[in-house]
Amino acid sequence: MPSQVSHVLLTGVRLRPDAEPVDVRIRRGSIVEIGPWLTRFDAVVHEGGGAFAIPGLWDAHVHFGQWAAMTRRVDVSETSGPEEVTARMARHLAVHPSEPGVVIQGFGWRVAGWDRLPTTAELDEVVGDRPVILISGDCHAGWLSSAAYRLLGLPVRPGHLDEDDWFPIYSHLADLPEDPAAVRASLEGAMRDAAAKGVVGVVDMEFETGRTAWPERTAAGLDLLRVRPCTYPEGLDDAIAAGVHTGDVLDEAGLVTMGPLKVITDGSLNTRTAWCCEPFVLDDDLADPRGKQNVDEAELTDLLLRARSHGLTGAVHAIGDAALVAAVSAFAASGARGSIEHAQLMRREVLPRMAELGLVASVQPAHLLDDRDSTEALWPDRLDRCFALRSLTQAGIPLRLGSDAPVSPLDPWLAMSAAVHRSADEREPWGPEQALTPREALLASTDGIASVSVGQPGDLVLVDDHPFPPELTVTREQAGRLREVRVLATFVGGRLTHG
Repeated sequence: MPSQVSHVLLTGVRLRPDAEPVDVRIRRGSIVEIGPWLTRFDAVVHEGGGAFAIPGLWDAHVHFGQWAAMTRRVDVSETSGPEEVTARMARHLAVHPSEPGVVIQGFGWRVAGWDRLPTTAELDEVVGDRPVILISGDCHAGWLSSAAYRLLGLPVRPGHLDEDDWFPIYSHLADLPEDPAAVRASLEGAMRDAAAKGVVGVVDMEFETGRTAWPERTAAGLDLLRVRPCTYPEGLDDAIAAGVHTGDVLDEAGLVTMGPLKVITDGSLNTRTAWCCEPFVLDDDLADPRGKQNVDEAELTDLLLRARSHGLTGAVHAIGDAALVAAVSAFAASGARGSIEHAQLMRREVLPRMAELGLVASVQPAHLLDDRDSTEALWPDRLDRCFALRSLTQAGIPLRLGSDAPVSPLDPWLAMSAAVHRSADEREPWGPEQALTPREALLASTDGIASVSVGQPGDLVLVDDHPFPPELTVTREQAGRLREVRVLATFVGGRLTHG
């Protein structure tokens, strides 16, 4: 299927609540004309029927293969402890006996709120000689059965793994034998679901070699989204040898462009490995009370310098405030450009430097819904610096919203509503002074494209009503409206991908 249609006309769409409907002409993937009653000669016509047209939505941080794999994994989320996880696995195995040697994967457990860490022995008691790999809800830890260790050729460890011990396993989950038809079906389903939410593109932070995997997928017809795959330090030499630069088109359809070098410099809140300036607030002792620094500043600077020297931007994972300080310093020392991924715990004195360096803050607002209780338990003395979206905006730092799927659902409307209201239940918003307006949240979800205008890509979304009516001023109502928006059609380069 071609990535775009040569001439498309969208008729009768509204660009503002107070404006009359207009037509939008798209040629060779870009908007070339906007106005009433445009000629239809040789155009593929889509009747807008008075729908609102907005720029296409992007997810700026997703692990797409892992998100797609959620349909193939056992749900062990919202569990109160290891015993509940093993009970769920027992029920699953009773209904779905596995073939010998086939790896069973589960997802969603979180140690935050548990009174102890899980052990390999208790998982073995339930699963026996079956290879089982259970992925934590923040993807920063794993819990394996003895059979899984043996299958992977690794020594059996007594308990769960996190960070540097876990990531080498996590990064190769896609290499485990699976039914190709099931994998394709899950990828296609995930793409269709994203398009149905108005998503036109994703920045894929998957561990796989996306610069080769994604062109193969688009050539095989998995072509509903634009994709910017990253590379990790382990693949940097190969990317340099291939001569690819950030922004280079990698496939014939023109849908896949090279993304950044991704570096994970610290851990996460729920695994209690985010690298912080002050210790976590806990009654029990942690081996690493301030979290873990996975990559030191000197090594990070060297990686970013090499990336910059070969035309790649950087995307640096920094959840703790100490990791943020080190990441900004490394960007400054290397001269590289790029983004801070997550930026969950801030230090305000770093913000002017981020703005001066032209860094982007790639944030995941839905995490604040999931992490609210954990944050209050583990970082109660620094709540005012968590998910500081307003502070970032006021400092002049561009925001890009994402999901970090599968950690949160690939749903830009959920991300926008979380950024606006900062609560998912009946509790009052936490840190309401750090909220975004609906318009700011939308702008941070459209890859920096502020409006439907001539010269912009023909990546558009038609919605049933205006996403943020001016009469709604209460954040709870604004967030509710964002979650209720109905996407009528999605276009990528003028080609209909949903609707």
